[in-house]
Amino acid sequence: MQNIIIDKPYKFVPPKQYSFWAHLMMPFLSGIVNRDYGIESSEFIGLEKLKNSLDAGHGIVLAPNHCRPCDPIVVGMMASSFSQPLFIMASWHLFMQGALMRRLLTRLGAFSMYREGLDREAIKCAVQILTEAKRPLVIFPEGVVSRTNDRLNHLMEGTVFIARNAAKQRASLPKPGKVVIHPVAIRYLFKGNIDTALKPTLVEIEHRLSWRPQNDLSIKERIFKVGDALLSLKEIEYFGKPQPGGLGERTRKLIDHILDPIEKEWITGKKEEVVTGRIKALRAAILPEMVSGEIDENERARRWRQLADLYLAQQLYFYPIDYFSDPPTAEQMLETVERFEEDLTDVARIYRPMHVAIQIGEAIEVSPTRDRGAETDPVMARLRSELERMLGEMKGKV
Repeated sequence: MQNIIIDKPYKFVPPKQYSFWAHLMMPFLSGIVNRDYGIESSEFIGLEKLKNSLDAGHGIVLAPNHCRPCDPIVVGMMASSFSQPLFIMASWHLFMQGALMRRLLTRLGAFSMYREGLDREAIKCAVQILTEAKRPLVIFPEGVVSRTNDRLNHLMEGTVFIARNAAKQRASLPKPGKVVIHPVAIRYLFKGNIDTALKPTLVEIEHRLSWRPQNDLSIKERIFKVGDALLSLKEIEYFGKPQPGGLGERTRKLIDHILDPIEKEWITGKKEEVVTGRIKALRAAILPEMVSGEIDENERARRWRQLADLYLAQQLYFYPIDYFSDPPTAEQMLETVERFEEDLTDVARIYRPMHVAIQIGEAIEVSPTRDRGAETDPVMARLRSELERMLGEMKGKV
């Protein structure tokens, strides 16, 4: 399980307000993504839309999809193409990975967000950034890395909540200004031979399963066979035996089997419908007493087991059974194998060469007030629609 949950008292980590370090580090971002993520080329589309908002003095939210861990860096690369520093809202656990990482993040304009509770300091900081409109603010509305470039997951409403509160403050200024959200579509393309790239990883996974290399099968068939085996192992752990049905039905059943009893203990009233929302609510309920030290070691260990179960449920959710197209793209197969490797070892190897394209969408103006008669927030609905449209269009062009 990756170290994304911290059982220590949360303390807000603010960004560095001056831009010297951000400007200094910008030229190195392309080298970092090349070395650490295999991204050897990039292209940026629609930069003029962002520049128009900057010239107009708007408070700007950049709202990208979040399919890979390197997304914040590639968004920084995009901004560095015209020397525009950013502020970035980032999960607190990233700042807990050592003093060097913490200094790097804050100097690049990142500040912490506590995902396991209401982080008033982070919200206040974000609203202030948008009200002052000195730099664009990057918020990833999906909230977690999905490794599914062709599927946009549930969007957290906090993005629009922050933008709308800033719009209220900007509207009351002596010189009123606007707050806008730019959808940002990030799409990755693998430019090598996918069979050659994935075979060594699949051989290693098959070896872990005590199999001979399944070289008589296609890459797609090997991926499905490995996926079925890994799911069956978890079913044996939780149910005692593999379950009948298709992979999608079995995955949903296992997720509910994991989450239902934990929700029965911790959640009162109506529970969230989306898996990521269910997991977030449970973490927020389980963690406070762990952080405050109000429980003994046996109870702490029990809750850590529950948190590990929540992590597994989230990982299962990001294996959408209908994700593969017919035939599957190289990127869809790559993402699935990367997730296999991450779940088995916590680390995915570097696959190269990768290409990244970033497209800036049209500005969506955020009103200071919301139409309460609408079933869904119209800004959230438009943000989702635009991200899905751009990602779909880029799939055939990038």
